[in-house]
Amino acid sequence: MADDPESIRAFPTAGAPRGHRMRFEIRMLSLALFAGLPAVVVTILLLWIGDHSSPTRWTLTFLVVGFWLGAAFSLRSHLVYPLQTLSNLLGALREEDYSLRAREARTDDALGEVMLEVNALSDALRGQRLGTLEATALLRKVVEEIDVAVFSFDSEHRLRLVNPAGERLVGVPNERALGLTAAELGLEDCLAGEPAKTLDRTFPGGSGRWGMRRSTFRESGMPHELLVLTDLSRPLREEERQAWQRLIRVIGHELNNSLAPIKSMAGTLEMMLQRKPRPDDWEDDMCRGLEVIESRAAALSRFLDAYARLARLPKPKWQTVDAPDLLRRVVELETRAAVQLTPGPALTLRADPDQLEQLLINLLRNAVDAALQTGGGVFVGWTRQYDQLEVCIQDEGPGLSNTSNLFVPFFTTKPTGSGIGLVLSRQIAEAHGGTLTLENRKDRAGCEARLRLPLYQPMSSVQEKNHEALAS
Repeated sequence: MADDPESIRAFPTAGAPRGHRMRFEIRMLSLALFAGLPAVVVTILLLWIGDHSSPTRWTLTFLVVGFWLGAAFSLRSHLVYPLQTLSNLLGALREEDYSLRAREARTDDALGEVMLEVNALSDALRGQRLGTLEATALLRKVVEEIDVAVFSFDSEHRLRLVNPAGERLVGVPNERALGLTAAELGLEDCLAGEPAKTLDRTFPGGSGRWGMRRSTFRESGMPHELLVLTDLSRPLREEERQAWQRLIRVIGHELNNSLAPIKSMAGTLEMMLQRKPRPDDWEDDMCRGLEVIESRAAALSRFLDAYARLARLPKPKWQTVDAPDLLRRVVELETRAAVQLTPGPALTLRADPDQLEQLLINLLRNAVDAALQTGGGVFVGWTRQYDQLEVCIQDEGPGLSNTSNLFVPFFTTKPTGSGIGLVLSRQIAEAHGGTLTLENRKDRAGCEARLRLPLYQPMSSVQEKNHEALAS
């Protein structure tokens, strides 16, 4: 049977007409009958030729023919029944019913191995289905709980999926929203133009600044678009409030540090001028008091200048910069200590050379200041990590005692520091699409600064517009 292609093609599939199954069954019965026919014919022929009585001949003839037909039909049943069972199992799998199992599945015969494999397939599909259902349920729960509006549109821009946050945003319940077009929901402009941008829009469910992202996917072979709208107003207001609190706290602290001695000295000078008669050295006391007032006023002026520098960092002016040449030039500017420069690969990147030079000068100056405290060395090197330039500046100083306030504006551990060098450096790195980290070395005492910058211009025009919108 295995060598008969027509028999294999004649095997019924689920849903095939009954006549196809009968043709296969009749063919198997015919093969069984033809297989026993020669023996039956020879036996009956010998029986009737021989010297036997008529009752004996008829009795043996009926027995031979009956046994022949019974064996043929029994063979047909043993062939067809397992195939019908297998067909039912496969039909159940097609209908996603994984509860049926084949009996007599064993490894000591070919048919048993087939049934064993079908049972294993059913177990595997059942496990995959349960995993898919659990993952889908989790995803549905996450989409329902997140406070982000999620929409799915088909190729005709008709809504096919929306989560509760999206329902609140457009002001239409799910059962009414499904099937409506993007234009009817007021989202037509979100499906055109750039796939990621910031919008200032008013929706039925809220107004303000929204972060929009759009992507495409396929469902049942058809293209769909996924639209995600995030309310940026609340987190921006919260960040703004925290920024104002930090700013007021820092400015208040600096103002009190300068105004308290000024107020105290002004009161002392006023009392001295009101005294009658005045002491002989009152002019000297007056000069010293005015010097104190002038010193504190100058310190307050420097603080305000530093804040102005921090708040008015200009946008980078993109140019092609030779990284090794820039690093060598910065190292040569430092004359207070010997700096060991480890050569790296030849790299060029898109950056603002002036801002990048200022960033590296700040980092190198901090490293040298730390190394001078212990008499240690400073090491500078650079490597390429994928599409990024990584600059590493290490020192053998005492290390960092408090890493949580390194990038807090106006926080400094230096007696004459302004507390804005590292803040400016990180702002420059982020404006170039990179990162700046500062941590203690793990191999020895000292600090390690790592600057990572993309070798290509990091922001597209859309990202830059979004960045400017957020910054404003």
